[in-house]
Amino acid sequence: MLKKWIYYTSIVLTVAFISSGFKSDKAYSQFWLAAADPEPSAVQFPSQHRSDYPFSNLIFTGKSFTGFKEAIAFKESQGQYKLVNSFGYMGKYQFGTSALRSVGITSNSLFLNDPQLQEKAFSALIAKNKWELRDEIAEYEGKVVAGIKVTESGMLAAAHLLGAGSVKKFLRHDGRKKIVDGFGTSLRSYLRKYAGYDTSHIPAEDHPTVY
Repeated sequence: MLKKWIYYTSIVLTVAFISSGFKSDKAYSQFWLAAADPEPSAVQFPSQHRSDYPFSNLIFTGKSFTGFKEAIAFKESQGQYKLVNSFGYMGKYQFGTSALRSVGITSNSLFLNDPQLQEKAFSALIAKNKWELRDEIAEYEGKVVAGIKVTESGMLAAAHLLGAGSVKKFLRHDGRKKIVDGFGTSLRSYLRKYAGYDTSHIPAEDHPTVY
């Protein structure tokens, strides 16, 4: 009888010891899951604040030009270089054929299969739009139009979405015109969402080319 009691007791203790290894540390879980502000509007990814990533070894892009590029790429294609949408826009930054031709790219297939070319094309198109919007940048940057503080990067992002001409029209009509793309994304939203990034090192060029 004593031997049976010792045998069953040892089984119970062994099971209890093993199962305890799967219990989470309550304080540890709360540390990672707790949020200072439970409101959904306070949760954004990626964050613009380095302090939000105290244990990350990732390079923080913040409001740099790299941050600007990647934020637009995530919105346009989730960063997929070979994506072609239902309207025929291509690549990581969703270029149309006319935009490609404007920066010297004549082969859609080559463009889709060359990530480095897509990165060069984005910078070239930003330079072209900066040239076309040079007067608007000088006149409107820092001003508030339709409740939106206008910045150079916001204008360039909006031009990437709908063209420099649409940005000019929006500004000259004091934001009263509703301008959207084929999916219903508004120019106004790009002006606001991509405001304040550093695009200062991109030169304004009338005829930029990737080659």
